[in-house]
Amino acid sequence: MADFGFNEHHQNEVINYMRFARSKRALRLKTIDSCFEDLKDSRLMEETYTVDEVSDMLDGLQVLVRGEVEMELINTAHTNVLLLRQLFSQAEKFYLRLQTDISELENRELLEQVAEFEKTDFKANSKVNQESSKPKLAPLNEGGVSELFQKEISRLQVDNDKLKARLRTLESQALSALDEKSKAERALKDLQKSHGDQQSGIHAQEITNLEGTVAAMQADFEKTLNANAASQKDLRDSLVSAKHDLLRVQEQLSLAEKELEKKFQQTAAYRNMKEILTKKNEQIKDLRKRLQRYESDE
Repeated sequence: MADFGFNEHHQNEVINYMRFARSKRALRLKTIDSCFEDLKDSRLMEETYTVDEVSDMLDGLQVLVRGEVEMELINTAHTNVLLLRQLFSQAEKFYLRLQTDISELENRELLEQVAEFEKTDFKANSKVNQESSKPKLAPLNEGGVSELFQKEISRLQVDNDKLKARLRTLESQALSALDEKSKAERALKDLQKSHGDQQSGIHAQEITNLEGTVAAMQADFEKTLNANAASQKDLRDSLVSAKHDLLRVQEQLSLAEKELEKKFQQTAAYRNMKEILTKKNEQIKDLRKRLQRYESDE
């Protein structure tokens, strides 16, 4: 049976099925033999018969034998369907899809191997433990289940790695945006120095819009980082740090806002700084759209 590549458990299952098939075959052969015996006992009572009488007896015997053979073939086909049903039911419990090759059912080489097995190995295994001849198939062994679980875990790990890579990309983009914001703050400080003691002021509405944008970014990032708890904490800390930096800038700018607001709004420096902040707001909005597309992909 080693030619078929079966393990011991499956070999015992094959032996059980062949024992069952042989018993059904023997029973049907006995029924056919009884048809002939009945003919001998009931019809062959005289020494001579006419051609019509012999033909009539053979026709009747043909009907009986044909019916028995047909019944056996039908029963064998139905029995095989029930056997396949058990196998497929077990496979579906573990999300497997079994396939059959009908052409292999007429493979003469394999059929000869099965016949040889029935003549030799089948007899040697006739004393196999009775527990292996249960009417129901045993569940798949733990090794098979573990292998399926391992494959599923590997697939989830691959997906998780892809998610981490995309998350790192988004984090990098967020850090770049924060970097740009820091550069804008430094440029603002440089502008303040160039005007001596004057300090640039930003309209309160501009600060409110920037705060709202940062808050929206934080909410969007929290939704995205639910899939990766390890990275969520680091990014949240970065956002908190960025918010603290924003609050410090707001505190510095609010001191000089009322004093220089009217005067500074008329200068070219204010218009340039407003244009820089407008570009940064557009970059933040673009980053937010990209995060929304990432969430829709998931």
